[in-house]
Amino acid sequence: MRIALLTEGTLTNAQRGEGGWCGRLVDGLPEHEFRLYRLLPADRPAPPTGVRGLHGVHELPMWGRRPGGRGPTALRRRAYARAYGELVRALVMPGERAGFGPALYRLAELGREDEALPAFLASGHAHRVLERVWRTPGADTAGGQPLVCDVLVAADLLEQCLRPLSAPWYGTGAAGLGGADLCHVVGGGPAALPALVARELHGVPFVVTEHGLHLREQYRGYRSAPYRWPVRALLLSFFRQLTEETYRRAAVLTPGSEYDRQWQQRCGGDPARTRIVHEGTTATGRPAAGKEPEAPTLVWAGALEPGRDPELALHAFARVRAELPAARLRVYGEEGAPGYLAHCRAIAERLGVEDAVEFAGRPDGPAAAWESGSVVVFSALAQRSPRLLADAMLSGRAVVATEVGVTREVLGPTGLLVPPRSPRALATACLALLNDHERRSRLGLAGRLRAQERFAVEPVVGAFREIYLDLVSRYPAFPARPGTQARPFARPAEYWVAGGTTPAPAEQAPRAAGPALAEAL
Repeated sequence: MRIALLTEGTLTNAQRGEGGWCGRLVDGLPEHEFRLYRLLPADRPAPPTGVRGLHGVHELPMWGRRPGGRGPTALRRRAYARAYGELVRALVMPGERAGFGPALYRLAELGREDEALPAFLASGHAHRVLERVWRTPGADTAGGQPLVCDVLVAADLLEQCLRPLSAPWYGTGAAGLGGADLCHVVGGGPAALPALVARELHGVPFVVTEHGLHLREQYRGYRSAPYRWPVRALLLSFFRQLTEETYRRAAVLTPGSEYDRQWQQRCGGDPARTRIVHEGTTATGRPAAGKEPEAPTLVWAGALEPGRDPELALHAFARVRAELPAARLRVYGEEGAPGYLAHCRAIAERLGVEDAVEFAGRPDGPAAAWESGSVVVFSALAQRSPRLLADAMLSGRAVVATEVGVTREVLGPTGLLVPPRSPRALATACLALLNDHERRSRLGLAGRLRAQERFAVEPVVGAFREIYLDLVSRYPAFPARPGTQARPFARPAEYWVAGGTTPAPAEQAPRAAGPALAEAL
């Protein structure tokens, strides 16, 4: 199959996916032809993909200075303005959200015809359309009435978000999304726009994989964004409706946890088209941590910020130290909020445990952090990603964690769960493990086996092999529109069954109409 991987290189999760997760997927499925399509900042050099075995890499500058190009003619400008006005109305009018998808596809269609979409979105004409619709009676102004500066800022941000609509990726050739058998969106958000357009133009199905939901991160990020509240409300409305459209049109959703699945379902994801696929890691083959330190030691790791709540760990450790004077606490991590490290040091001093607490900074690697302790402690107020928790379990050390987010789902019965913001409960759980070597060892081994079973790479690759085959069996040839010629897969299934070494050229493969091939499958 020809599979198009779509990612947004400006996001941490997408970058991590390109360098690791996507690479493991491509390596594990050599029978398919993968091409990488990624959105990148316009003002920075493109970083290496870190993925071997790709059949092509295509990049689109997204964030930053607008690419050059001429605007539309006066006649076509009216068509652009009408479609853009419908899109903005869907963002600000509570009763007109159904118009978001049609307006999006209309803008993409216009942009394909004359390549003038970026120039139009940056023009004063588009600004006037945005201002007029945004100030229409009945518009949602819960974030405040928009000022002229808000219109200019919001128009610039929308232009950048909509750049994928004008990407030169929508042909039916070998390098176009229309020539792919399916698209795989990694990360969600604007990276899903090319998949939506390919689905609309050519009927190409797409899969969405999110390890950390894009919409949830936007909600968190816009709390401290340097924009006025009307701009934040408009952009969040865009991301929310883009997410809903993506979930509605996706053939399969593959969240990384049950916690994320519930979020997707609240945003319109269909449970019948959702399959949980845990994020695989090569750390499952790493040896378990060695001998415990001589002194009973608690280990805490993560960014030093209020959301991780290292203060809870410090207050709980003060209670542990009162019962177990030989206990030690090692805190690994860099400052995630200005001045927060000094704040934590002051708390340790005020509690009288500064001599037993070591702020060790960034470790050489997570494995080195877990090995330096007897028990691993997670005290976060929210645990959205299972990655760090699973890595701690793979060390073979016993884990105590607050019961938030994905913690119960990942840890299960192999660790101790306590309520958040409860120093007494956390201290009691830590003391129970520090005073019982046999229980620590038993829980540590059980946690390691659980993490190896759930987060190994092979099950992830196998899951996507099944998803791809099941998906293309229902979408046998593209494009599927009347009057267009069906295109077969890059290699027929018989090639792999027979164990051939040279793929049959696509033009020599037997051509079959969609329904006939579907019936044969």
